[in-house]
Amino acid sequence: MASIFQSSVGLLRSRLSRRIVSWVFLSIVVIEVIIFIPAFVRRYREKLSDLQDVSTEVLFTAKATAMLVGDTKTVLQLIQQNLKPDSVILGGQLCALDGTVIDRFGEPPTIDCRQVPEGEVVQRLTDNRRRYDVAWPSDRLSDEYILVVRHDATGVIHEMWQYALAIAGLVIIISAFVTLVTIVMLERILIIPVLRLRDDLRRAGEAVSQDQPPRFQTQAMGRRDELGEVSQAFCDMFERVHQEICDRKLAEQALKAEQAKSEKLLLNILPDTIAAQLKQEVGAIASRFDEATILFADIVDFTGLSMQMTPAALVDVLNDIFSRFDAIADALGLEKIKTIGDAYMVVGGLPEPRPDHAQAIMEMAIQMLETIPAFRRHDGSPFRLRIGINTGPVIAGVIGIKKFSYDLWGDAVNIASRMESHGVVDRIQISDSTYRHVHDQYEFEDRGCIKIKGRGLMHTYLFQGHKPVAATPQSEVPAASSDNV
Repeated sequence: MASIFQSSVGLLRSRLSRRIVSWVFLSIVVIEVIIFIPAFVRRYREKLSDLQDVSTEVLFTAKATAMLVGDTKTVLQLIQQNLKPDSVILGGQLCALDGTVIDRFGEPPTIDCRQVPEGEVVQRLTDNRRRYDVAWPSDRLSDEYILVVRHDATGVIHEMWQYALAIAGLVIIISAFVTLVTIVMLERILIIPVLRLRDDLRRAGEAVSQDQPPRFQTQAMGRRDELGEVSQAFCDMFERVHQEICDRKLAEQALKAEQAKSEKLLLNILPDTIAAQLKQEVGAIASRFDEATILFADIVDFTGLSMQMTPAALVDVLNDIFSRFDAIADALGLEKIKTIGDAYMVVGGLPEPRPDHAQAIMEMAIQMLETIPAFRRHDGSPFRLRIGINTGPVIAGVIGIKKFSYDLWGDAVNIASRMESHGVVDRIQISDSTYRHVHDQYEFEDRGCIKIKGRGLMHTYLFQGHKPVAATPQSEVPAASSDNV
């Protein structure tokens, strides 16, 4: 019994249990109250009828006395003398047939004898229900008198209160018992399975994205009712959702892998900032740069080489050379623009402007000349380069919607190309505008003015080497202080 009580109390922590139990308890109480009200009224009338039976004895006494004595004034006196001290009769009055009061004793009744119909007993409760008056018609007293008796109804009220409290206690006991049984039945049949289903739903929410699905409690119930069907439907739904999520995860992983490949491919084609801008904008993307340095490099006698090598071998050797150039450009933070056949184009100062763009391009050209001898032709002779550099304003951007690429436009680009085509093998030729940026760091041979196709005479320079770093005078070296010794 104690375990059932503890289980029931614990079950009441459930909101659903409290709601069901409350409705059951209230329903039972309402039904009992509906049944109790007619019973209460009936019992109340029975108690009042008992009072009327007492006045019936008084009626017989009065009738007998009137027949024997014949003096109406002595009738009520004899009745009063025969009353017990604890009698419920508190008074009475005897009236003639016309309603005239002949005699009375005790508390006067409130019934007017003139209002008593012939042959009909009249009962009346006072306003506070503590007094009960009964009027007996004349046919009960040999058609000579009307007798009205007053009763004390206080005891009836007390008895009815006791009766109501007893019934209320019984209703509470019955309701509590039925509620307890309902709780136990709910616990076994409904609440515990529902709580298990709730826990399974929480577990399902946590495990829906996991690879291994959990073992649900509802699967072990084996119920064949509606709740069992709900549990089975839940398990089936979880399996479908879990499978769909697993399939979606695999698809997302494959999509991310493909997206990473596409992203890597896009970044190999375009600069990072341009690629990000291209994802967000539709149409042409172009920016003007007031100053950038462009490098063109061309492999010497590549046309003759292409006639002597197979296409596959030619492509392999070009790939090796240009891959090495790409690594140099990445290390120096320069932007490769494109390759055109055996020509290689790179720029410094865009898409992110930098103040040392000319110096970085010069370092690129120097390292290219240092790297190219490592690659040999089929006859063992090294590859040779011709490099041209120019500095000036350009427009850079992406145009078109198919096979787009990041490209440069402007007169500075054309001049850089002419610096390469009119250059010297195994030398770096720069324009006057580039010379003004780098002459402090490098030594050049003044080539003078040469005729450039489409441009006329232009002053150009050929790179000779780095300028030696001036030694710091001994007197300028700070002496070590005593604190640093």
